[in-house]
Amino acid sequence: MSEVTEIEPQNAGAGRAAAFAEFWFYFRENRGALIGLVVFAVLVVLAVAAPIIAPHDPTQQYRDALLTPPFWEEGGSTSFLLGTDAVGRDILSRLIYGAQQSLFIGVVVVTIALVGGIVIGLVAGFFGGWVDTVIMRVMDVILAFPSLLLALVLVAILGPGLTNAMIAIALVLQPHFARLTRAAVMSERNREYVMAARVAGAGKLRLMFRTILPNCLAPLIVQGTLSFSNAVLDAAALGFLGMGAQPPTPEWGTMLAEAREFILRAWWVVTFPGLAILITVLAINLVGDGLRDALDPRLKRS
Repeated sequence: MSEVTEIEPQNAGAGRAAAFAEFWFYFRENRGALIGLVVFAVLVVLAVAAPIIAPHDPTQQYRDALLTPPFWEEGGSTSFLLGTDAVGRDILSRLIYGAQQSLFIGVVVVTIALVGGIVIGLVAGFFGGWVDTVIMRVMDVILAFPSLLLALVLVAILGPGLTNAMIAIALVLQPHFARLTRAAVMSERNREYVMAARVAGAGKLRLMFRTILPNCLAPLIVQGTLSFSNAVLDAAALGFLGMGAQPPTPEWGTMLAEAREFILRAWWVVTFPGLAILITVLAINLVGDGLRDALDPRLKRS
C-alpha cells in the first residue's frame, strides 16, 4: 500500500512536468511571445529593483534643471539621461517607478476582475435557469457601455484616485471573465467526470470549484493576460484625464497629462512615457497570444 502511495505522487509530478514541457514547446514556437516575455521580465525587474536602479528620487525637484533635454542633445546632462520635466524631476527615475504602478494596477485589477468573474460565471453556468438569465442580462448591460466611459462614470462617483480607478476598471472588465467562465462551465457540467463526481456524492460547491473550474482555467489565463494590458491602458487613460493616479505619483498616464502643454517645446516629456505604455502593452499582448497558442488545443501545431 505504501508503494502505491509513493508511486502516485511521482506519476503526478511526471505528468505535470510533461504538461509544462508541452506548454513550453508550443509557447516558444511563437517568437513574438518570447520577445514579449523577455520585455515583461525586464519590466518586472525594473519595478522590483526601482529603489536600486533609479538614479534619483522620482518626486525630487531640481530647480536648476527645468526641462533639461536628454543627454545626447545639446544642453543635456548625464545626470539626467532622459532629461527632466517642467518642475525638474528626472524622467528616467519616474519611468522606472512608473513600472511599479503599472504592475500593481495590472495585478490588482486582474485579480479582482478574475475572482469576481469566476464566481459569477460559475453560478450562472452551473445553476442555469432564471439565475443565469438575470446575471447575464446584468453583464450585457455593463458591456453595452464603452469601457472607458463607464470607468469614468464610476470614478466620478467614487472620487478620483488610483484605488478608485482600479476598482472601476476591475468592474468594467469583470463581465468578460463572467461570460467566458459561464460558457466553459456550460460545456463541462454535463461531462462524464462531472456526472461521476455527482453520483459519488460531491456537493455543489465541490462540483463547481474542485471538479469543473480546473478544466476551465486555460481560456481564463489567456483572458487574464490580455486584460492586464487593458488595465494598464485604462489606468493610463484615467490618469491622463485627471481621474486616476494624482500628482506627484510617477504614473505614466499622469506624466503624459502633466506634459501636454510642453509637447512642442520639450518632446521628451511626452515621448518617453508614451513609449513606455506602448512597449508594455505590446509585450503583454504578445505574451497573451503565445499563451493562447500554447493552451488552446485547436491552435496547437503538429
